[in-house]
Amino acid sequence: MTVQSGPHILAIGEALIDVVITYEQPDFPVEIPGGSPANVALTLGRLDRPVALATWIGLDERGRLIDFHMYDSGVHVTGASRGASHTSTALARLDESGAASYTFDLEWAPAPPITVPPTAQIIEAGSISAVIEPGASAVLDALTRGREHALVCFDPNARPSIMGEPAAALASLERFIALADVVKVSDEDIDWLTGGAPIDEVVDRWLGMGVSLVVVTRGKYGSEVAMASGLRFTKTPSDVEVVDTVGAGDSFMGGMIDAMWGMGLRGADAREALRTLPEEQIRAIIDRASAVSDVTVSRKGANPPWAHELS
Repeated sequence: MTVQSGPHILAIGEALIDVVITYEQPDFPVEIPGGSPANVALTLGRLDRPVALATWIGLDERGRLIDFHMYDSGVHVTGASRGASHTSTALARLDESGAASYTFDLEWAPAPPITVPPTAQIIEAGSISAVIEPGASAVLDALTRGREHALVCFDPNARPSIMGEPAAALASLERFIALADVVKVSDEDIDWLTGGAPIDEVVDRWLGMGVSLVVVTRGKYGSEVAMASGLRFTKTPSDVEVVDTVGAGDSFMGGMIDAMWGMGLRGADAREALRTLPEEQIRAIIDRASAVSDVTVSRKGANPPWAHELS
């Protein structure tokens, strides 16, 4: 019996190897499995949630490293994920503050259609896999089919170095946002994608497209939360020492989904309940996400917490 035979979370998107070059030791790169949807899946696996990852990796050493990394954290990598000619990489250079800039070598061409089992109750996607063709169209099709029985969570997670012109990238990403129930986005993403449009204006547009919950993460300034119901509030940041920000947003998304799953907010039947969720429960979701992300930024790399670290 696999994870996918029962109710589960399905993350769809890139898994790759982060070749991390630190500011302190630039001559000693370290290879670590990464990729935005893969990091979300990793977070959920470590929090003991049933989660599968539909991705596109090679049958090479780096692909095996990803496989083992996911398996060790309780993530099931789907069988159709292993058809790439090589496993993609992201060269991540960390500056003095621990912030990362990326250069990519990508192959994103999962064979369509991507299988979305009817037992998937929450689907998460975003970032590179929503822009790079031919895979982006396959992901869009998967979300279109999947939202008939699942809630959809989406993170634009912009990568300026590979997403081309911001306006074109935004148009592509908004095809996915229109299918989403939950959107998590950083203020930096909004700034790049929209050319500096006011955050509230962008959030209002996305809520008008049918999104129930939009969370804008703002680093040391906390996060802004907006609901289709009209509820809005600011989550103040925690006092945590930041080692680096690799995987911070992904673990935040994973923490949100973890909280939603624990509350029973899963499956298409929960869509209306999500839209009218009381403030107390929304705050609990954001508190959980922040707690998960705080652990991730307190140590090197995309290394989200295990469940026992949060208890």
